[in-house]
Amino acid sequence: MTQFGNMFLLLALSCAFYAIIASVLGFRRESQALVRSGQRASMAVTIFLSLAIIGLWQALMAHDFRYEYVASYSNRALPTFYTFTSLWAGQKGSLLFWGWMLSMFNLVTVLVYRNKQIRLMPFVTAAMMAVNLFFISLNVFIAKPFEMLAMAPPDGHGLNPLLQHWAMIIHPPILYVGYVGFTVPFAFAIAALLSGQLSNDWLHTVRRWTLVPWFFLGIGMLLGGKWAYMELGWGGYWAWDPVENSALMPWLCGTAFLHSVMIQEKKNMLRVWNMVLVICTFLLCIFGTFITRSGVISSVHSFTQSGIGPMFLSFVGLTAAFSFALVGYKLPLLKTPARIEAVVSRESTFLLNNVVFLGACFAVFWGTIFPIISEAVRGVKITVGPPFFNAVNVPIALFLLFLAGVGPLVAWRKSSLTTLKNIFAVPMLGMIIALIIFLALGMRHVYALISFSLGIFVTLTIVSEFHRGALARTHAHGEAYPLAWWHLLLKNKRRYGGYIVHFGMVMIFMGITGSAFNKEAEGRLNKGESFKLRNYEMVYEDYRHLEDANKQVEEATMVVKRDGKVLETIYPQKHFYKVQQQPTTEVALFSNWREDLYVVLGEVNQVTGEAIFKAYLNPLVRWIWIGGMILTLGTWITLLPDPREREASKAPKQQREQRQEKVRAHGN
Repeated sequence: MTQFGNMFLLLALSCAFYAIIASVLGFRRESQALVRSGQRASMAVTIFLSLAIIGLWQALMAHDFRYEYVASYSNRALPTFYTFTSLWAGQKGSLLFWGWMLSMFNLVTVLVYRNKQIRLMPFVTAAMMAVNLFFISLNVFIAKPFEMLAMAPPDGHGLNPLLQHWAMIIHPPILYVGYVGFTVPFAFAIAALLSGQLSNDWLHTVRRWTLVPWFFLGIGMLLGGKWAYMELGWGGYWAWDPVENSALMPWLCGTAFLHSVMIQEKKNMLRVWNMVLVICTFLLCIFGTFITRSGVISSVHSFTQSGIGPMFLSFVGLTAAFSFALVGYKLPLLKTPARIEAVVSRESTFLLNNVVFLGACFAVFWGTIFPIISEAVRGVKITVGPPFFNAVNVPIALFLLFLAGVGPLVAWRKSSLTTLKNIFAVPMLGMIIALIIFLALGMRHVYALISFSLGIFVTLTIVSEFHRGALARTHAHGEAYPLAWWHLLLKNKRRYGGYIVHFGMVMIFMGITGSAFNKEAEGRLNKGESFKLRNYEMVYEDYRHLEDANKQVEEATMVVKRDGKVLETIYPQKHFYKVQQQPTTEVALFSNWREDLYVVLGEVNQVTGEAIFKAYLNPLVRWIWIGGMILTLGTWITLLPDPREREASKAPKQQREQRQEKVRAHGN
């Protein structure tokens, strides 16, 4: 099947082009036959890209080094699961995977909505196929995954050793679901503009389609942080790397949209704003893909220099120009007379939340592109490092944490002073008590004090909301208090699932705040010697050399003690990959609820066994990963079908059927 890979790509390209033409003409001529033909062509794109993916996988698993991609990203000694995942390890394969995943999203969208959103679907299909056409074109004309070598080498270059980690199996595909998934709300937004269907119906459709990629992009970033923490050996999980930022930017913009969409649903406001947010989120996804694959910015996990950068920038520019021109053209239809009635209201709080999210997004964007601008203007690439990003974004993040506690509790339209006092009295008191306790314990780091105190504040607001709702149910229905909590969650999954998501973010904030108290130490040890870090002692007991077909391993044996008590034996390692002639660090970790002891093996004298060790003590890191699990739970709950939403969606359909029945009765 591999030998037909180029043919499958050409067929997918042709079908995508036809799907765009047929869908648009079908709408203009009001021909359902043409529209259906375009939808079937878009489904054919999925089939042909799936065959191309299978062909490339077949070549990888067969170690067919006649293909340049196989020779570049695999070798015979590479373990099978890394050979399988090397499909998305290189630029050409990852672009093919991107296009295939987008075709899968299109397939699901067409199957679900072709009979529900009849007026929107022609343009939804056309928009998604236009994006897919761009990515398929890259594979056909520039980044060719089935390019043949003049002479097949006996073995390949192998996979980058840094990518030979379990997170490599799931981290990139999860991120791709996030990047690619934001195409769906963008396509519906463009379809609403082109078709003139600018009521809030399209918004109800895309809310879940936005939440899914938002969730996957967030979880993908957390998994990337876990990979960096365990594989790079520098003691951290986030370095404001350009590729990390490329995922963070659309996530921030998408978060702003998920909050402001509630205002449009409730009050029919911010229609222009929401349209712009959807477009910007999609453009940031494409821009992030450009950063990762163009090689214009150095990164530990970006791809090499290539010729696709100008095409990506052209695509982003043309898409932005078309989209915003369309918004400008439809502006009179998008505007509504609804206005924010009071400063102290949920509408104004959510709008402020939006502005702050976009402020953070712009700060990350500016810091990311500044090296490119400086090189273009001055000929010198000036790198923007963590000090800039931390100085700007830490205060913004703390303000967002505060708004996470305030926003959901403020009433729509207007909140009275008495109501605010009743709602926030307990959370504010708890925050003040916590602040006093932290100061009494000797904490003096300003940002840490603010973060921990606000974490208590937000947690108490969430608990108080659940408590008030549960009490209301116990009085109204006579339910037991724990059962009332459960029914409360089931009856309003979107609201209370959102609170759980907020609590997960609080846990992530607390884990990140722990980095304010990181400690580190270094020791050059012979066997039997030890070094200390705070109340921990690391005793170097033994060293051994291991080897397999893929790599050589240097492994130290260390006993970890705390306050003189033996806790655990750990095994920090260094790997040396034979084919790539490249070393990597495999850290040893002793983790508990309070902190991580993170030990790195440095240079080793293989004759004497003398070794250099570096140890980091990182407080609260585990709570970042726990927060990710809580965020996952809250998102799943929010995505579950809500009976009230289902009833609300049935109402317009029932009204239309009643009107049609009256017309028929009048005609008779």
